[in-house]
This record gives sequence, structure tokens and C-alpha cells, in this order.
Amino acid sequence: MNLSQRILEALPQTQCTRCGYPDCSAYANAIACSQADINQCPPGGQEGIRRLSHITGLPETPLNIAFGIEGPRSIAWIDEQWCIGCTLCIPECPTDAIIGCNKQMHTIIEEVCTGCERCLAVCPVDCIHLENISDQATGWEAWSEELAMNARQRYEQKNLRHTHIANNASAQEKKSSLKQSAVQTALERAK
Repeated sequence: MNLSQRILEALPQTQCTRCGYPDCSAYANAIACSQADINQCPPGGQEGIRRLSHITGLPETPLNIAFGIEGPRSIAWIDEQWCIGCTLCIPECPTDAIIGCNKQMHTIIEEVCTGCERCLAVCPVDCIHLENISDQATGWEAWSEELAMNARQRYEQKNLRHTHIANNASAQEKKSSLKQSAVQTALERAK
């Protein structure tokens, strides 16, 4: 396992982007390439920094509050009275924890919500709220290796599905373009 993979394994896998990177993997790569500090992950908290320090050999430093503060583990919930079914939150969720369809009420699968907060910013009616589910426990004391592994698997599955969909759309476009070209060639020959 290379350095970047070891670092990735030590991150809580919320995919929250608070570190300034698009996902935990990108942050791990940036740390491995000395392009990011090890103190940029609020969900991992001080214990996460300690783990990253051990892996990288870099000194343990306090969490950089420019990226947020360590807090209790939360999950999102949707106020069904206010949800308009806009679907903006669905693609934003890194673990597919939000289900619903256009113009219908949405809901969150609590067991797979990482509390990343990404859905909050896109909700036009502010019907998504966070609920503390770890009381006073924060960082890795509020999170587990199993939760991190499950979140990472769901995130990777979502990415694979979206890549597959994009590849299929590209293949369909190419096929359609070839058909149009063949029809155009046939029409020109018929003239």
C-alpha cells in the first residue's frame, strides 16, 4: 500500500470537501505529495491529525480552523413539510443517502448519511437540518472504521455508476453520430 492509500485509510471518508479538496482521496493525494497539511479534516479531528502524523512522520499540529472545527457526528434530516422535491440535494450527496424524485418529498437514509453537510448549501428552501447523534463525542471518537469503510464503498460505487452512465451516453452519442454520417453519405450519393 503506497503512502497516499495509507493516508486515505486514515481519513473518516465523509467526503465533506471541508479540507478544500473534492473528496478524501484527493486530500490524501495532496498530503502524500506535500501539497496539503495534515490538519485540514474537521470530521477526523485531532485524533485524525494524530493518525496522519503517525503515517506521514509530520508533526502533529492543531486542527486548522480555517477548514472548520471538530464537532459531534451529525446526520441530516429533511423537514417533509418544506421539501419541494427539487432534487438538488440528491446528486450532491456523496453516499446516495438521499432518496426522492422530482416534485416529491425526499428522505435521508440515516444509516448511510455521513453528515457531510453538502446537501445543506444546495437546498433552496432550507428544509435540510443536522442532528447531533454522538452527544459529546467528536472526530474519530464519534466515528468508526466500519462507518468510514461503508461510506467510502458507497462513494466509490456512486462514482463508478456515474462513470458508467457517462460512458454509455458517450457511446450512444458516437453511435448516433455514425448513423447520421452514414445517412448523410447515402443522401449525398443519391443526389
